[in-house]
Amino acid sequence: QVQLVESGGGLVQAGGSLRLACAASGRSFGSYAMGWFRQAPGKEREFVAGITRSGGSTYYADSVKARFTISRDSAKNTVYLQLNSLKPEDTAVYYCAASSSLYYSYYYPQSHRYEYWGQGTQVTVSS
Repeated sequence: QVQLVESGGGLVQAGGSLRLACAASGRSFGSYAMGWFRQAPGKEREFVAGITRSGGSTYYADSVKARFTISRDSAKNTVYLQLNSLKPEDTAVYYCAASSSLYYSYYYPQSHRYEYWGQGTQVTVSS
């Protein structure tokens, strides 16, 4: 069992930065690959970034490459998403998710493969 709680969202001007955190509780955090997804009003949830169990590999949606960075801190049982150079189109609710079965890199963007989800944190980017 894993419980996930996101934090760090807020209102920021275009070009600004935010750091989102996903705090995990429960056992065996290190057994789960992690992902960040986002959902804008009226749109489907989309993959943002993923990180392997060990943190050795990361994956990003094309729309956020070179701007966002996912990382994990095993000592804090926390996954982070650093959002830089934010654009208004980044406005969305950002969700953290965990999976025990992401065996291939192409699995990471597939939301149905994630077993646990946080409540989301709102990121709003103004122009």
